Amino acid sequence: MRLPAMLCLPALWLASTVAFSATPYGKPLPAGDTVPVSAAIADFDAHAGAPQRFSGRITEVCQAKGCWMMLEDDGQVARVMFGDHAFEIPKDTTGHAVVHGVLTRKTLTPAQVEHLASDSGKGLAVEPVEYRITADGIEIAS
Repeated sequence: MRLPAMLCLPALWLASTVAFSATPYGKPLPAGDTVPVSAAIADFDAHAGAPQRFSGRITEVCQAKGCWMMLEDDGQVARVMFGDHAFEIPKDTTGHAVVHGVLTRKTLTPAQVEHLASDSGKGLAVEPVEYRITADGIEIAS
């Protein structure tokens, strides 16, 4: 049995609005192209040092305060720091995110490695050199 097109349109509209809703944290994200974290890391020199939008899947969140998250795409990861602790996200956050910030490569001290590993709550090893995005705003798909 086929439904009249008039009955299908509200269902399609509702599905499209739910699929693209996002929860914002920090400053609103400016419009522009969004680069997957894997592409940004693969072409680091072209994407580092200037604010832009990056995307990926949240794989980990700081369990002490919710003040950072790990963003992954195609096996590449970057730690997203929320400005100068300007905002936090819930510790159980998962899903996909778009962040606006600056990509850098950071060499960590042994004390920083230990601190970040203890904040992860997963006991995962922290690499002494990591890619990092200092973000002023994020949107998490819901």
